[in-house]
Amino acid sequence: MSLLPESVRRLAAWCAVVLLLSGVVWIVVRLCVVFRTAVIPVLLALLGTALLRPLFRRLVRARVNRSLAAGITCAAVLVVVGGTGYVVVRALIDSWQQIADSLENAAKSLSSHLGTPGTSLSDLAGRGKDLLSKFGGTAASGVISGVSAVAEYLAMAVLALLLVFFFLRDAERARRTLRALSPGGSADTVESMARRAFAAVEGFMRGTTIIAFIDAVCITVGLVLLDVPGALGLGALVFVGAYIPYLGAFISGAVSVLVALADRGFVVALWVLGVVVAVQLLEGHVLQPLIQSRTVQMHPAAVLLAIAAGASVAGIVGMLLAVPMTAAAFGIAHEVHDRYAA
Repeated sequence: MSLLPESVRRLAAWCAVVLLLSGVVWIVVRLCVVFRTAVIPVLLALLGTALLRPLFRRLVRARVNRSLAAGITCAAVLVVVGGTGYVVVRALIDSWQQIADSLENAAKSLSSHLGTPGTSLSDLAGRGKDLLSKFGGTAASGVISGVSAVAEYLAMAVLALLLVFFFLRDAERARRTLRALSPGGSADTVESMARRAFAAVEGFMRGTTIIAFIDAVCITVGLVLLDVPGALGLGALVFVGAYIPYLGAFISGAVSVLVALADRGFVVALWVLGVVVAVQLLEGHVLQPLIQSRTVQMHPAAVLLAIAAGASVAGIVGMLLAVPMTAAAFGIAHEVHDRYAA
């Protein structure tokens, strides 16, 4: 007989299971980081497939060839993303000089009110030139690193789009392959877990798209009423930014406020800030609980922890992927619980 009580032995067994799972998860994460140029496109393609599958299904039901339907769907993505990017960039280019002038005037006003000598914008520019001359090599290497990072992300985006095409077209073949590779007698279970995980990701993407559309419409209407230039482009930026939790809303809101400050002045910029904050409160207290609770059953604390973990592993891309991947894990856990709970 064991000298340890039953409760202690049970606790030790659970600790061993937790340590084993933690080690497996750590190894998987490290492998994903090492092979990120292959892993990230696959994960992005899964998100894109979950978002675009309703359109693909409509085309297939309309008796369109699967390859052609997948090609039309991917082409639609290129048109929408390219058009949105053009509108956003064009709006920012048109307002950039006004933003720069407003920031310059604000800096001059601040330095004159503080009465601090040597803090004018021209002095700061001169000091910036001196620093640039001293650290020019470091700056140049930083620029080169930035260009290489952009090229890497563009390559991953192209690969992800190609994978979306194949995932849409060959979904049935992938299902058969998954069943064939499953251990004997577990094909139905594995397929059910995969379907549950993908349904969770699909629900997250559908809910996020609905929320992003409502946010973009509300902020666009507010910007139009306040006569802020480039309202359509800023609304498109809000829509795109909604797919990056918290950070996307902050960046798109800050850009909207800056554009309003540049063209309409401080008072209108405050009104724009109020509109952005009101929409975010609406999202956080009404839209998220109402919509995402129906599509993804995740506690807000789990969402925050997932975002923090994703950011620590892969930066902004990790923040984008963390919540849907966690939703998929929750879906698998729910499926296992439903199948094997006593």
